[in-house]
Amino acid sequence: MQNGDASHTIVGPQLAQGGFKLLCLRKIVTKRIEHGAFQAGGLPIRNGESGLRTGWVLLRGLIREARHWEGLPERLADALGEPTHTLDLPGNGQRWREVSPTDIDGMVEALREQIARDGISGPHRVLAISLGGMVALRWAQRFPDEVECLVLINSSLRGIAPFYQRLRPRQYPRLLLALLLPLSHEQRERLILRMTTRLQDDLPAVAQRHARWQQEAPVSKANLIRQLLAATRGFTPPQTLPGLPTLVLTSKSDQMVSWRCSKRIAERWGWPLELHSKAGHDLPLDAPEWVVERIRRWRDTELSCAQQPGGECHPHQADNCAGEGTQAKADPQSDE
Repeated sequence: MQNGDASHTIVGPQLAQGGFKLLCLRKIVTKRIEHGAFQAGGLPIRNGESGLRTGWVLLRGLIREARHWEGLPERLADALGEPTHTLDLPGNGQRWREVSPTDIDGMVEALREQIARDGISGPHRVLAISLGGMVALRWAQRFPDEVECLVLINSSLRGIAPFYQRLRPRQYPRLLLALLLPLSHEQRERLILRMTTRLQDDLPAVAQRHARWQQEAPVSKANLIRQLLAATRGFTPPQTLPGLPTLVLTSKSDQMVSWRCSKRIAERWGWPLELHSKAGHDLPLDAPEWVVERIRRWRDTELSCAQQPGGECHPHQADNCAGEGTQAKADPQSDE
């Protein structure tokens, strides 16, 4: 990464060897046919180039930055053979000096400007968690030609889930403590991790690492409030999102946001839902291998469905292509 860049790009070894696999093939093929963007052999090209330079854009959530993905971008690039680009929202990470927008649309515009500056080719595949998921979904709604597909992790939307599921009331006191008390960086990070993780064997070590990042790129209390305001305001979700392949991942043991928020999102648009039974809100931190494997499996399912005549699933594939994950369908338990 060059100095001044606001993103990190990771290229998987399979991609470096030319082993690029098409993801979300139905949408890609439709767009390339409409624009005549095919070269000999059927491989899509863009702007006269000999291959796609696009990949995965990774978006974090409230007061989190690119480094909080830990090793997941490398794992994802290696598993899929596709590049990953980790971006920061204004006020976080490398953009910590900027003022956070107080609405989701402002975050979308800031993200698009950053992608243009960094020269990341689209359309984009987007992996996003929590507040980042709201931004990603709004991006896809407003600019459908820029987003090929989505993976949403533990996100929520106003108007689809009630406020007490979007942020569990038991976490209100901890958020107030994080806002009002003069805590050290490490104390604040421990408080956050107690809300967002469930499977960390060495929580103090993780807190120390995250505290160091906060010292290097501190998120101001004003920006925390502005991001909370943006998340609370949300946006009006569309009735339909045609041609947008999306996978929804969620954690049953999420103590910050109810997993039923993700379930409602999946049900609204008929998207597949995968449920982890033990991880916390920060699912990529608690179970990175699980996240990567679910994305890889979904990618392969989308590809196999797209290869059927007419791009449709055969009957025995229908549940995998358009239905809920087996764990989600079999789980009738309450919200707790």
